Amino acid sequence: MTRKTGTVVTGIRLPFISQGDDLVDLVVSNVLGVSEIKESDVVAVTESIVAVSQGNFAPIDQIAKDIESKFGKGQHIGVVFPILSRNRFSQLLRGIAKGAKKITVLLNYPQDEVGNPIMDLKRWNPYSIDSGQSEYTGKEFRKRYGEYVHEFTGIDYIQLYESINDNIEVILSRDPAMILKHTDKVVVADIHNRERTKEYLLKSGAKKVLTQAEILNDPSSQHGYNEKYGILGSNMYGHDRIKLFPRDCDIFVRKVQDEFFKRTKVRPHVMVYADGAFKDPQCGIWELADPVVSPGYTKGLEGSPNEVKLKNIVADEKDKKDKRAALVRAEEHKDRGTIALGTTPRQYTDLLGSLSDLVSGSGDKGTPVILIQGYFDNLLTE
Repeated sequence: MTRKTGTVVTGIRLPFISQGDDLVDLVVSNVLGVSEIKESDVVAVTESIVAVSQGNFAPIDQIAKDIESKFGKGQHIGVVFPILSRNRFSQLLRGIAKGAKKITVLLNYPQDEVGNPIMDLKRWNPYSIDSGQSEYTGKEFRKRYGEYVHEFTGIDYIQLYESINDNIEVILSRDPAMILKHTDKVVVADIHNRERTKEYLLKSGAKKVLTQAEILNDPSSQHGYNEKYGILGSNMYGHDRIKLFPRDCDIFVRKVQDEFFKRTKVRPHVMVYADGAFKDPQCGIWELADPVVSPGYTKGLEGSPNEVKLKNIVADEKDKKDKRAALVRAEEHKDRGTIALGTTPRQYTDLLGSLSDLVSGSGDKGTPVILIQGYFDNLLTE
């Protein structure tokens, strides 16, 4: 019988996860309770339950202590280009502010790094001459560009960030070096451009610059940490603490893979996924507020797809038999490069992680594990 399906994606429900739970057993048992698995299957686990099972939490006060330790007590600290987020950054700003005498937050405009607008974009002319040298206080910015609350959250983020602590002021500029008019000690708060921003500030005269990856990055038995990402990828977890990005994800995925093999003699691909790397076409917001789509994956998920552009291969063939023969020839010679023309080179982990994030959502679906089957097959696979 001719195969009728291609890639099939299934959300796997798990019970609520708590610190100390045997997540390896829970993942494997619940996947096998739904389906048999093959070597080519992908089991994707959301980063949040990995971090929760690890107990990778930190109190807001610990952020303050780390800021004091690394910048010194009673300092005026600049915070450059944070994203506009209650869940992501407002808690981090609370901690940073508690560890400093004064905080100057420099917001980018007209949007943050992931596309959240700080103003009505209809009032922004992208073709105007604005070298980024302009600097505004919050009041000056609103006077020039008008009052604005975020379309989806209903929040004025200038007001929100200023209200977090009484030692916070907000300014706006498109040039991160404008912060150096106020202080030479800076936390670089952007995500994907952090190293470039840090280098630019140091070249511009900053004395001390840390990225978010350098805060709560030191190992500790007293609180959560992440040696590679620090507070990047963290989320609000209650009023006074944050959940950090999970640690040791490469170890976790190998343990899951080994447990599958122990029970079934099959080693599927396994990965941990975070935010998907997609941009919403309606609001223009880029979903990826985590530092990476996948912080850990098994070796078979390295690399990028090498696919043929099916429509280019079969378009000129006369009948179904000729089309299939053309596809067979294309698959045999696809490493030559020309027949893959038009396929965008993406990493497997970015594609699979984004797919998983779309399926699991960020609300109440209750499916933090995603089983992806048939992804590595093609039309010739029976």
